[in-house]
Amino acid sequence: MLNGISDVRAFFHTNAVPLYFISPTPFNLLGIDRWVRNFFYLTYFDSFEGAHPRVSVPQRRDRRGFGCMEDVCNHLLRDPETLEFLARRGPGGKACFVMFDEETQALAHRAGLEVMHPSAALRHHLDSKIVMTRLAEEVGVSSVPNTIGRVGSYDELTALAQSAGLGDDLVVEAPYGDSGNETFFVRGQRDWDHCAGDLVAQELKVMKRIRNVEVCLEGVLTRHGTVVGPAMTSLVGYPELTPYQGGWCGNDIWRGVLPREQTHAAREMVRKLGDGLRRKGYCGYFEVDLLHDLDSGELYLGELNPRVSGVSPMTNLTTEAYADMPLFLFHLLEYMDVEYELDIEEINSRWERGYGEDEVWAQLMIRETSPDLERLTATPRTGVWHLDDDGRISFARWGNDWDSLIDESEAFYMRVAEPGDYRCQGAELGVLVTRGRLQTDDYQLTERCRRWTEGIKAQFATTPLAADDAATPIVSRLVARA
Repeated sequence: MLNGISDVRAFFHTNAVPLYFISPTPFNLLGIDRWVRNFFYLTYFDSFEGAHPRVSVPQRRDRRGFGCMEDVCNHLLRDPETLEFLARRGPGGKACFVMFDEETQALAHRAGLEVMHPSAALRHHLDSKIVMTRLAEEVGVSSVPNTIGRVGSYDELTALAQSAGLGDDLVVEAPYGDSGNETFFVRGQRDWDHCAGDLVAQELKVMKRIRNVEVCLEGVLTRHGTVVGPAMTSLVGYPELTPYQGGWCGNDIWRGVLPREQTHAAREMVRKLGDGLRRKGYCGYFEVDLLHDLDSGELYLGELNPRVSGVSPMTNLTTEAYADMPLFLFHLLEYMDVEYELDIEEINSRWERGYGEDEVWAQLMIRETSPDLERLTATPRTGVWHLDDDGRISFARWGNDWDSLIDESEAFYMRVAEPGDYRCQGAELGVLVTRGRLQTDDYQLTERCRRWTEGIKAQFATTPLAADDAATPIVSRLVARA
């Protein structure tokens, strides 16, 4: 029996069970290996060029295209080098993922791995924005005024919206979609024509459009209650970073995200959603997007992602500073075949008070915004970069995560795209983590953010595609997954 945080920390520091994070890149759980012995990252993209001791990348990669993160995980679990890596570490291993499907589960079991998540079927069911809106209503968590239904034309959409009193300035969401790519803003026939192909023949969530900022919190549903992480704001739709109007492209995390009373209300909403997930048989890590109405001050559910997410690095980085442990370790506890006792209410109370006024961090997801299709010939290295007083960036030193960052003049960049890859609209180029905020109080990019973005993008070089490259599948949108 483990009693208290100190016992749990000691347990993970002496862990003998091989634990694996299997994903296109290690970014979502980067740094967890510093807390958990025998924790490894099995990835496809070679972000560290063989220099990270806990990252394993197959040497024989055919540079094929993938349609989703699940495809990458399934490819890795069939790969002979990956299977050999698992075999060398012996039986009894356990695996965690950002995204996986039924095939991933079967391949993991065939490789002798226990999957440290609820079933893919349950996660897929709960990942639906329609299902989660209804579940939130059941537990008393409000959504933006909305209605749910199917429409086949703009006239039918307006009729559905008018029946619920939503007006004609609408936000329309398909049941499934990440990083804002299935969120559409519709105010007129022209907007509808642009997105109709993505929406017709599906059950849709149609919302009144409000002036809001997105606030993200993560939680872990444990046997003793729901542990709730810190709040952060999202960077959404900036054309320098993403081609998608509602696309998520980063986060700022600091104590002033919400006033104290609303911070408590937001955490209570996450706790209630945890209660709703428990009723459905769910256990473990989840992420909640709340919408803070800047006019009324109300908090609404945006969506819930039943998984590790793109904001997990920020959560785990900050909860380290709470003198406890990263939030993800509470998830691992539920799957480690050990009995433990923790006072979750006391942990939540302490975390709500917060630690470290200077614990201000930000991250950027840097995607290609140009519609051109080219092949990359040079990309920036993974490591710590420096921004000088004149706005120029330069490579400072190698690093395998952000632990050594000194101040706001430094950032950790982890490459995703590498020489030989394709540069196409929407594809992830890399991710950047730095101290300090990258978004102003009135929700504009800071000058420092613009300099980092421009500086990193200037490190890429490309060449036009050869004629026989035109039909090659494109690797795109496979990282972080918010």
